Amino acid sequence: MTSRRILVTGGAGYVGSHACKALAQAGHVPVTFDNLSRGFRDAVRFGPFVEGDLGNKLAVERAVREHRVEAVMHFAAYAYVGESMQRPAEYFRNNVSNTLNLLEVMNDVGVGTIVFSSTCSTYGIPETLPILETAPQRPINPYGESKLVVERMLEWQGRAYGLRWAALRYFNAAGADPGGEVGENHDPETHLIPLAIQAAFGERDALELFGSDYPTADGTAVRDYIHVSDLADAHVRALDHLLSGGESLALNLATGRGHSVKEVIAAVERGSGRPVPVRFAPRRPGDPPTLIADPRRAQCVLGWLPRHSAIDTIVATAVAWHTRAFSPTPVRAVAGRG
Repeated sequence: MTSRRILVTGGAGYVGSHACKALAQAGHVPVTFDNLSRGFRDAVRFGPFVEGDLGNKLAVERAVREHRVEAVMHFAAYAYVGESMQRPAEYFRNNVSNTLNLLEVMNDVGVGTIVFSSTCSTYGIPETLPILETAPQRPINPYGESKLVVERMLEWQGRAYGLRWAALRYFNAAGADPGGEVGENHDPETHLIPLAIQAAFGERDALELFGSDYPTADGTAVRDYIHVSDLADAHVRALDHLLSGGESLALNLATGRGHSVKEVIAAVERGSGRPVPVRFAPRRPGDPPTLIADPRRAQCVLGWLPRHSAIDTIVATAVAWHTRAFSPTPVRAVAGRG
C-alpha cells in the first residue's frame, strides 16, 4: 500500500486522535490540523502537528502545501446538541463556513479526496428501525443540521469539481484506545459512559438518567454504541476505498445492536467493580426512545466489521483509560471531540 500524507482536521480530538493512530498503523502520515479549542496537544502522538483554525484559509492552504497533503479526514466541529440549540450561529459558522473554507482550499490546491465525520443526528427522529442510509434526513437540532449541510456540500462539490468523498454517519462513539495511548475527555462531559464512570469513582455525585418511562424493555433510552477504534478503522478503510477509485458514498457506522441506559450502567458497574449512583430526571425534548442503525452497507463496501464494540469491551477500555489518565500522576494523552 502506498503511504499517503493525510490532513486530519480536529486530530487532537476524541475520534480524530484515534483516527490518526489508525492511519499511522496503516502506513500513512497523519498531519493534525487543530486549533486546540476542544482538543488536546498531548493527544497528537502519531504525526506532525499544525496549530491552526479552519476559519483562516491561508493557514489551511499553507498546511496543505507545506506537508504535501494528498487527502483529508475532517473531524473538526462543535458537537454538543444542547449547545447548538442555544448558539446555532456558532455551529453554522464553525461546522459549515469553516468546512467551506477547507473545501475551497482543497479545490484550489488540487486535493480531491475527503472522509467526513458525519453523524446519526442528520436523521432526526427515525420513522423505522434499524436506520438505513436511505432513511429521510430531518435533523431536529442545529448540530445535526450543520452536518447535513456539509454532506450536501460534498455532493455538490463532487458533481462540480470531481471531489471524491465519504460521509460516515456514526452513532454513539464510546470507549478508548485499547493500547492506552489516547482516550476520551470532554469539557463539559456529555457522554453516558464517561459520566457513569465518573459517578462510579465518586468524581460526581450521581449520574443523571434522563427518562425512565420510554416505551422500551426497561423504560430507558436505547442506543447503538460503537467503539472509537472501530470508527477509526472504518475511516481508514473509507479513505483507501476512495483512493483506489471507489465511488463517493454515505455510510452508517454502528453495530446494529442497541443497549439501554440501564444496561450501560450495569456494564460500568461490572467493569469498574463499583456501584453507579443514579439521579432520575425527566426526558430531554427530542430524544427518541431507540436509535439503532443498519451497518450492512459499510460492512459490504469497506469489508468493515466492529472488533471492539461489545458493550463490556467498550466499558473495559474506557475504565482502564479513565484509571490511567485521571490518576494523581496521569501518564497518557487525553482527547476531546475533534
